[in-house]
Amino acid sequence: MIHLVSTSIYNLYRNAFGGLSRAAWMLALVMFINRCGAMVLPFLSVYLTETLHFTVQQVGFTLSLFGLGSMFGSFLGGWLTDKFGHFWVQIISLMLGGSFFFLLLTLKTFISFATGVFVLSLITECLRPANSASVSFYTNNTNITRAFSLNRMAVNLGFSIGPALGGLLATYSFQWLFIADGCSSLAAGLFFYFYFRHRSGRRAVSTIKSKAVVLAPNKLPYRDTKFILYALLSCCFGIVFFQFFSNLPLYYRQVYFLPGTTIGILFALNGLVVFSLEMVLVYLIGKRYQLTHLISAGTLLAGFSFILFIWFQGIWVLYLAMFILSIAEILAMPFMATVPVLQSQSDNRGAYMGMFTLSYSVAFVVGPYLGSSLITHFGFSGLWWFTGALASLAALGFWRLVPMMEKAEKEH
Repeated sequence: MIHLVSTSIYNLYRNAFGGLSRAAWMLALVMFINRCGAMVLPFLSVYLTETLHFTVQQVGFTLSLFGLGSMFGSFLGGWLTDKFGHFWVQIISLMLGGSFFFLLLTLKTFISFATGVFVLSLITECLRPANSASVSFYTNNTNITRAFSLNRMAVNLGFSIGPALGGLLATYSFQWLFIADGCSSLAAGLFFYFYFRHRSGRRAVSTIKSKAVVLAPNKLPYRDTKFILYALLSCCFGIVFFQFFSNLPLYYRQVYFLPGTTIGILFALNGLVVFSLEMVLVYLIGKRYQLTHLISAGTLLAGFSFILFIWFQGIWVLYLAMFILSIAEILAMPFMATVPVLQSQSDNRGAYMGMFTLSYSVAFVVGPYLGSSLITHFGFSGLWWFTGALASLAALGFWRLVPMMEKAEKEH
């Protein structure tokens, strides 16, 4: 009996991971190497309050500047990807961004550090639209959602290692977090260069066409009204989800007085859950349920995970909420990333992916400062009620909009 169960599980994972190109696996490995050093962002709010002695609103403003840099980086990365190709954009972003972590370590004042965070995020966010274009280039459209899930699985496996190790390093000195993040980015850049330098796809030209939709050549996303609305809803989801990086660590520290190691373990739990379950769940439910159902359910669960902090108290609820937020991420994010691919074609995919990642960047501009302001005036409970309400409205929007987009695709 045990043998049959283990065989079934093995076959399930084999089928979930099968059929993806070698290049898709190597892109995932690049992201894994990069995210293994993802230690600064999860602990940045703690570092700013305890080491640099920023106020909560200064922390929110600094993290919002991180989001603002990401917003411009998404635009820049999408434009550079369409003009010069995803290969060079990823190389420059990884190598230059990795080097900038060492410079950021030397900045101590509010103005200098906030400016440095803006520049760093501008550089590193150029990676996202270029990497997404690479994934779609090296993957056929029948496997595109699973290819994005593989990439996210690698990111989350790295993220399960990075914060856990970062929690240990932070007990000695926060400077080790910047050093580790910089080194991992440089290592990922070198690996990417030596593996992909002789492969096709160094320029953004592809013969792959979406089976779902054929758009007019050079159609730009800012002329696509439905996609603009989709990006706005994605931004609302991002405002909710990105409390994970900005104000949730402060909640752990200021309400539960958790040490860095425990905070690291909580973040690692997110990475482990997504790493363990995302590919299998995407394989099992991706073709059984409509995009609108999956995205809406994931958005609702994200808001619910924060509402739990109001209803219950205790360390156990922190772990439960993190698990639910991880499931929400699995249900929403890979399928949300599929929509811009299906709405675009090879000559404008970078622009569409750039606007999609831009929606998340805007969320990182608005979310941290808005969250810190709500905490200042209404406490953490006010923030959690707000995230629950915003997630509910966004879920309703996805429920109505995504079927309209799918219908428009079929008409084309």
